[in-house]
Amino acid sequence: MRDTDCIPPETRLPSPRVNAATRPSPDRVLQLAWGYAPTLIIEAAVQNRLFDVLVDGPLGVDEIARRSGASVRGVRAITDALVGLQLLSRMGSSYALTLESDTYLVSRRPASLAPFFKNMGREFLPAWTELPKIVRSGQPASAVNRQDHGAEFFSEFVESLFPLCYAAARALGEHLGVPSATEAVSVLDLGAGSGVWGIGLAQLSSHVQITAVDWPRVLDVTRRMASRSGVRNRLKGVAGDLLVADFGVDHHIATIGHVLHSEGVDRSRELLRRAFAALAPGGTVAIMEFLVNDERTGPAPSLIFAVNMLVHSEHGDAFTFAEIRAWLEEAGFVNARLLEVPAPSPLVLATKPS
Repeated sequence: MRDTDCIPPETRLPSPRVNAATRPSPDRVLQLAWGYAPTLIIEAAVQNRLFDVLVDGPLGVDEIARRSGASVRGVRAITDALVGLQLLSRMGSSYALTLESDTYLVSRRPASLAPFFKNMGREFLPAWTELPKIVRSGQPASAVNRQDHGAEFFSEFVESLFPLCYAAARALGEHLGVPSATEAVSVLDLGAGSGVWGIGLAQLSSHVQITAVDWPRVLDVTRRMASRSGVRNRLKGVAGDLLVADFGVDHHIATIGHVLHSEGVDRSRELLRRAFAALAPGGTVAIMEFLVNDERTGPAPSLIFAVNMLVHSEHGDAFTFAEIRAWLEEAGFVNARLLEVPAPSPLVLATKPS
């Protein structure tokens, strides 16, 4: 029996738009078929410290293996693949870090995303393998936006996201004039997670006081990160669901970092109404999200993240700036705008009228 006999005949019919002269190369489709491989290759390199052992200079395979404790065969395969992915360079028989891998994949660097890759295979890929069933049912593999499922997940995961947003938090503070503050600045950090937004702002001025809201187990991480960052004495934790917890009032800045995408439309709209009520007149809300364009044709990472929300939440999605602006205006905010920051997407800012 020929291989093609296993394929339903209707799927083997030639496309009316394609003939031998116009048939595209299958290279891109085949590359996408191995799309999971780069993530797992990076994870394997991080877990085996391959980037870390190269931090002092180029090394050959045998020495990388000796210093990392990994097998020579495994190191050769992974390092060659990383060269192909342009995350290592090769000079003769030696391998070296690129600027990109030195910045983001060496564990000791301040902007390192190495912790983010340490558990990709265990934490994310098993749920994604259920995607065909999820597409049929519309139901997630596990709803990490719910406390009973999400508290453990986020308490183990959010710390690794700190470097992704730290520079953006500092840029937000600079934009809002936090370093020049002469009076108290109250920051309401909603869905605080690692605490990166409040911490980034608090490090710019001793006048900043943080109210961090999240689930109890996640707040343990927030407090630990605040202690590590030297601002623990200026952080107050408020445990509870974002639509129930007591936010307090008269805050000057409210941050909502990577929260709306897991909450969905209805809960996001209600959260913005609650944030509006908690801000002082003239206060600013700052929202970080993986934005998609109005036509939902890009950018590709944000569209892929929308599928991640299909896999991991009941109502989550990736949203456009226009959608978020409409919710902000509905809540009473004015002057919704974008602020470019060193992050995958710009911040969405809006103001509570004075």
